[in-house]
Amino acid sequence: MENAMLLSSGYSIGCHLYSSSCKISKSQKKIGFLIFTAKANPSHGKLVMNSSYRKRSSKLSGEPQTSSNTIEKRTTVKKAGKREHHLWKKRDSAGSGQKALNLIRIISDLPNEKEAVYGALNKWIAWETEFPVIAAAKALRILRKRSQWKRVIQVAKWMLSKGQGATMGTYDALLLAFDMDQRVDEAEALWNMILHTHKRSISKQLFSRMISLYDHHGMKDKIIEVFADMEELRVRPDDDTVRRVAYAFQELGQEEKKNLLVRKYGCKWKYIHFKGERIRVRRDAFSEEEDDES
Repeated sequence: MENAMLLSSGYSIGCHLYSSSCKISKSQKKIGFLIFTAKANPSHGKLVMNSSYRKRSSKLSGEPQTSSNTIEKRTTVKKAGKREHHLWKKRDSAGSGQKALNLIRIISDLPNEKEAVYGALNKWIAWETEFPVIAAAKALRILRKRSQWKRVIQVAKWMLSKGQGATMGTYDALLLAFDMDQRVDEAEALWNMILHTHKRSISKQLFSRMISLYDHHGMKDKIIEVFADMEELRVRPDDDTVRRVAYAFQELGQEEKKNLLVRKYGCKWKYIHFKGERIRVRRDAFSEEEDDES
């Protein structure tokens, strides 16, 4: 039977008692271990000790392991940089303003006919490698500032027919143009399409635009329907929308719902003029004072 003992070089060992071959240098003691193997000799009845030296790893010793013969040179391998993949594609906006003005100049002299306008717009993009979305959006913005609502409707519908510009900004401009051009039926059809297609991503501004459209045309029931969809999607209305919906409840004779709406979404602060200064006070406190005076 053979037993092995691992002794650290930090301990003093009487090597001369067993064998003179177990002498190790001081430098070896610092970086190695001494292993004694004991083997019983049945013929002589003696215990024979054999010593062997094992070098300690550089990780345990904490010292760098160097070779006296050769020094290996580490070669650094230069890795190629990672290519970033984006979900969007950057579009070149150079010259988009001039393109937008060119579009407006082309359609300004055309009659209000779908075939003539669409034909001119198709010629406008005939030599383009990509659809000029930025230029078309700028043209819509310019036409909106000039209150040319028929042209806004024509350009926006043409963009959507090409599968381009299906954004909340385009929908907002188109709903506003329908409102100003008295096309309530087309606005309602567009709104139903938006509600079914982009149900979870409709912005507060778009809800406010549709409520404003129904309010301009005195359609109180439609205002309540849009507000119900707004609450279902957990979109908090702004102050102007709260005022319009509250007025719709009042016109329909639903005072309790109006008070509940104002209490839930109404602004808690109100500005009044006191001694020539504009002061902010709470609405509920101001209303309580008015009730006490009455």
